[in-house]
Amino acid sequence: MRLFKYDEYLEVDESTYIFNMLKQEARQALVKNPLINQLLCKTIFSHSAFNESLAWCVVDKLHMDGGQFRDWYLVVIEIYQNNPKIINQALSDLHAFRGRDPACHGYLQIMLFFKGFIALQCYRVAHELYSQGKKETALFIQSRISEVLSIDIHPAAKIGSGIMIDHAHCIVIGETVIIGNNVSLFHSITLGGTGKEQGDRHPKIGDNVTIGTGAKILGNINIENNAKVAAGSVVLECVLEGKTVAGVPARVVDEH
Repeated sequence: MRLFKYDEYLEVDESTYIFNMLKQEARQALVKNPLINQLLCKTIFSHSAFNESLAWCVVDKLHMDGGQFRDWYLVVIEIYQNNPKIINQALSDLHAFRGRDPACHGYLQIMLFFKGFIALQCYRVAHELYSQGKKETALFIQSRISEVLSIDIHPAAKIGSGIMIDHAHCIVIGETVIIGNNVSLFHSITLGGTGKEQGDRHPKIGDNVTIGTGAKILGNINIENNAKVAAGSVVLECVLEGKTVAGVPARVVDEH
C-alpha cells in the first residue's frame, strides 16, 4: 500500500488518503447541494474507512431490500477484509477514472455517479464469490448489475487494475475474457465469442489498451499491449503490440 501526504504533517496509506479526500469533497459538495445530505451521509459520512464506504455503494447498487441489505453488506465487507488486493484494485480504478476521464472532477463524483466504476467493483465481488465456488450468488450479482446498470460482466472473466469504463452503457464482457492493467473501455463495447466456439472463446486484452466506443472484439484473439481499437470497429483477428486498428473488419491504420 502506497503512502500519501494528506497534509503538511500527516502521511497516510492510500485507502486512508482516498477516504479523507472523499470526506473533504463531500463536505464541500454539501455546502452547495444540501439536497444530497442524505446521500452523502449514507455513502461517506456514516463510515469510518474506504472499504466500508465502497461496500455500502456496491450493495446499494444491487437494490437489496432493507431486510437483506445488512447481510449483503457483511458479505462484501468480509470479502474486502480477506482480500485486500480487491481494495487495491478499486483504488487503482479510482485513479484511472480521475486521470483519464476529462469529465471527472473528483473522487466523490466517481464513487457516487460513475456506473462504470461501481459496476467494476460489483464484478470484483462477484468474481471472488465465483472463485470460491459460490457461482449462483456471483451470477445473481452479474444479473442485478446487468439489469440496473446495463453492464454485463461475467464473474469468471479476469480483469486487472487501473480500469476505466467511460459512460459504460451496453458493455458485454464474456466468461473467458482476460483484461490486463490500465485498460480504457468506452460504451457499447462487446468482448464476446463468435458463436461457433466452445470453451476458451473470448478475447484476451493486454496492458495499456484503449478500445473505442461501439467496438466489437470477437473470438479467442489477442489484443496485445499498447494497442488501440478505433470506435465502431469489428475485430476478428489478433492485434499486435502498439498497432491501431479500425474498420469493419478491422485493419491496421497506425502504429505507435
